[in-house]
Amino acid sequence: MPERAQLSGTQSLERAIGLLRLVAGHGGRGARLIDLTQHSRLSKPTVHRLLRGLERQGLVEQDRLSERYHLGPEAFVIGSLAADRYGVHRAALPSLFRLAQASEDTAFLSVRRGWHVACLHREEGPFPIRSHVLQAGDRHPLGVGAGSLAILATLPDDEIEEMIAACAPEFAEERYRSFTPEILRASVARTRAEGFAFNPGHLTAGSWGAGVAILDRQGRCEGALSIAAIDGRLGDARRPQIAALLAAEAKRVSELLARPSGATNIAATLRRPAAHPARKQNHD
Repeated sequence: MPERAQLSGTQSLERAIGLLRLVAGHGGRGARLIDLTQHSRLSKPTVHRLLRGLERQGLVEQDRLSERYHLGPEAFVIGSLAADRYGVHRAALPSLFRLAQASEDTAFLSVRRGWHVACLHREEGPFPIRSHVLQAGDRHPLGVGAGSLAILATLPDDEIEEMIAACAPEFAEERYRSFTPEILRASVARTRAEGFAFNPGHLTAGSWGAGVAILDRQGRCEGALSIAAIDGRLGDARRPQIAALLAAEAKRVSELLARPSGATNIAATLRRPAAHPARKQNHD
């Protein structure tokens, strides 16, 4: 096969995977064609052609009424087959449920993907006013958001500097302008000192978050648990309570992952009563 044709095929594959991630990032609400065109920076005919190919493979499907695109059945099958390799997702599900109920806010599981962090799961609590800044499937550079910052703080300083340099073009984008190298370094230092990450609305004003890394027995980071809420619910008085909830559940996930059988008996774990402090709402 000529080199030019190989490059063209690789480029099409990368573009299709990028669209698949964008569709996943829109969650249950689905993605419009205009959304995918704008965020992918591809032409409308190119996006339409790639979506048709993904549809034929069952990786995406279009709702005929809303005309929005959703992940298809084959995406579910592939994800299910990968679940055993990435056991942190299954292991964290009970903890995410407990965190959402105990805090009444929204809990997240995030994992590292190269110089980025992906949100694997979002669990909403009963509090009526929610933060919608992060959805399952969303990706941001390391350090963007509480869970992502918790993961970043576990890395050696030289690796952090390498990430800052590698992601410099992204951090120059308007939405990431608050994440300067100085702020990232200061946030890492604060996270290490306090034992949890805190995001005071750097990504979206009024949406605050706290996060704790999930570590294995060797101290390697497997991911992070985080809670996001409106700023009034993560003030100075309530923040330590939320951090304690996160730390307790991160430890539970770590212990579950360390078991020889892994995260297998999720139903039994879900039924286990949580020993959390009584819910208390402080508005600072």
